[in-house]
Amino acid sequence: MWFFIIVLIIVVALAAYLISAYNGLIRRRNQIENAWSQIDVQLKRRLDLIPNLVETVKGYAAHEKDTLNAVIQARNAAVAAPDTPGAQAQAENALTGTLRQLFALGEAYPDLKANTNFLALQEELSATEGRVAYARQFYNDSVLGYNNKLQQFPTMYFAKMLKFERRQYFEADEAARATPSVEF
Repeated sequence: MWFFIIVLIIVVALAAYLISAYNGLIRRRNQIENAWSQIDVQLKRRLDLIPNLVETVKGYAAHEKDTLNAVIQARNAAVAAPDTPGAQAQAENALTGTLRQLFALGEAYPDLKANTNFLALQEELSATEGRVAYARQFYNDSVLGYNNKLQQFPTMYFAKMLKFERRQYFEADEAARATPSVEF
């Protein structure tokens, strides 16, 4: 009789652990999905602001077509990028580089720098960049927690059995870390 009770307690404890481990993995996976959607919202917000900024700059620096075209092409590439962290990071890093060049135009054109629309859009984009950076950090923290859980003993066996996959971080590439050169 005691043997049956001990086996029953072990089976119940094991079942409770498996349920807890499964629910923890699901919770962390859902947190990653939520964090990714927050990045996506902020990136779309940034993409929506860019056409207005380009139009404002066109009026003051019409002969800077190369810079304006580069921004437009980078924006279109970011819109068309696959919805994966690696592809989105690459497209957004290219867009950030072209935006830096566009903002540098403001320094070369005092009338543009004094334009209230340009200043408001620049401020809005700067605020959005801060939100994007925060969303990226939250996403990467969520991925870290999830990936750690997938590699911890004994959860790693349970996760493999249920085909939980490691997630990719949202990382900047080396080109995005470099200071862009702007020539006039």
